[in-house]
Amino acid sequence: MCGIVGYIGPRDATPIILNGLQRLEYRGYDSAGIAVMQKGEIAIRRDVGKLGNLVRLVGEEPLNGRIGIGHTRWATHGVPSSRNAHPHISASGRTVVVHNGIVENFRELRAELEAEGIQFASDTDTETIVHLVQREIDAGCDVTEATRRTAHRLRGAHAIVVLSADQPDRLVAVRIGNAGGVALGIGDQEMFIASDIPAILEHTRRMVFLESRQMVTLTCDAYQVQTLDGAMVDAELHNIPWDPVSAARGEYKHFMQKEIHEQARALTDTLRGRVDFQHGRIELGDLTISPEEAKRLKRIVTVACGTSAYSGLVGKFMIEELTRIPVEVDYGSEYRYRDPILDSDCAVLAITQSGETVDTLAAMEEARNKGARLWSIVNAIGSQAMRLSDGFITMQAGPEIGVASTKAFTSSIADQYLLALYLAQQRGTLTSEEMIAHLQDLARLPDLVGQVLEREKVVEELAAQLYHYTDFLYLGRGINYPIALEGALKLKEISYIHAEGYPAGEMKHGPIALIDEHMPVLAITLKDSVYDKMLSQVEQAKSRGGIVIALATDGDELIRQKADHVIYVPETPPLLSPLISVIPLQLLAYHIAVWRGADVDQPRNLAKSVTVE
Repeated sequence: MCGIVGYIGPRDATPIILNGLQRLEYRGYDSAGIAVMQKGEIAIRRDVGKLGNLVRLVGEEPLNGRIGIGHTRWATHGVPSSRNAHPHISASGRTVVVHNGIVENFRELRAELEAEGIQFASDTDTETIVHLVQREIDAGCDVTEATRRTAHRLRGAHAIVVLSADQPDRLVAVRIGNAGGVALGIGDQEMFIASDIPAILEHTRRMVFLESRQMVTLTCDAYQVQTLDGAMVDAELHNIPWDPVSAARGEYKHFMQKEIHEQARALTDTLRGRVDFQHGRIELGDLTISPEEAKRLKRIVTVACGTSAYSGLVGKFMIEELTRIPVEVDYGSEYRYRDPILDSDCAVLAITQSGETVDTLAAMEEARNKGARLWSIVNAIGSQAMRLSDGFITMQAGPEIGVASTKAFTSSIADQYLLALYLAQQRGTLTSEEMIAHLQDLARLPDLVGQVLEREKVVEELAAQLYHYTDFLYLGRGINYPIALEGALKLKEISYIHAEGYPAGEMKHGPIALIDEHMPVLAITLKDSVYDKMLSQVEQAKSRGGIVIALATDGDELIRQKADHVIYVPETPPLLSPLISVIPLQLLAYHIAVWRGADVDQPRNLAKSVTVE
């Protein structure tokens, strides 16, 4: 959950940046660093571990200057260490960069730069960015144009801030996709930049937020926003209230909308510190399984409630395909009321956002009493579920305020994918080439999510046509059947519309009797192994007068001929497709609820953490 803070103005940048980073500590990190223009040169301090280590280092080796950038890092490429911490500096020492995101094509970029004689000082993907920027500056570009040209070379989703000693009166920032936010703080003859509002809110309430594929050049008394193609942007200036709730919500109308849009960043953060893209390895930290233990494992039972149970159903497909270990998924609320068959060769995996859901905790106690290994996937650090477990994976989604879970759902699916790959690695069920291919798919995921989020307007316009209906049917097959369940649940939770999720093949065994012109049918019809089957379900629904909304893969023109409405998503590797297909369904539920005037963040009768039976 990397954090970025930058400052330019008349004051000493160092305490402003360090204080801002401190306000972003809640996001999690494993190292921190700061770069300041000092006496005409860029001076850097970096250290591994908590921010206090960096503060102590700066106390011993002071930094003073009026422009600087800082960063808290959670590793994706290269182990947590001082040499891998941000900021990263060019070989000439003239340009420095901080970065959130994953450079999907860093291998080829690094090879290209090394062929030119550039020696890398770290194991990170970020270092490729600073060398590319410096190369453009050396070729005669100013820092803005150099950053723009570099941005066009990068694949993936990114938030980047650049400081160059060749133009020490400015900072340049760029946002591509949704790897993290970029907020500009407009002060009195001073400017701030941060990845999240709390870092700079004490200094100014006047803020501008970069959209995807926009960049900004900041001087102490001006800012200029452009697209990556060079078109000028008249960016909206927001006045953020001091009220902490409104401030935390930022540019969004509701926390749920904000949390939907945080999913690309949350998924990036989920990978940090766990995936070694360079060597094709997974390490889960607090969940360690030896190869011998992994090979002895005969069965996994996932216990969860509500949205987390649907996450477990998606995870079942992932784990079984990649590891060949059978997986059962059970409701925590039902599990303890029978005599489950468990032993030491079985692992029970609990999924819970809060870590305090009473039914899930009771299922975990039952598993412990039966002698099974106990694992958990949780979002709340230090929660009871985490303490009960033999090993755990933290979602790293960050605080989820909206009652209806969104980013915790996708993060927990990504965690199960990591768990599946880790078990496959320990059991030897995947070759090294297959492992690298799966990790490359993962690296693309945040950018794919960002592409879907950029299409929100299409979903919002569709919601305006659908919000008056009172019944919906959601259909999916295979790994996207649980997404039909989750899509229907979201609509029920926040708009109070009756909705059912169903396996599409079962439609003719009952639900088809309900279909008419008053019941919209949302069909997940991605280009996958069950595409033809889903087309058949669409045709059957249409023949009964149903209004069909199809969720389809980019470029599918056939589905446009058959459905009344189509929501397109980018093509995605099949095992990761639920992480893409669920986002339009979250957005549809959200915008329908807004149109109906519902209390989106606090729907009636629901609680964020269900701590009573």
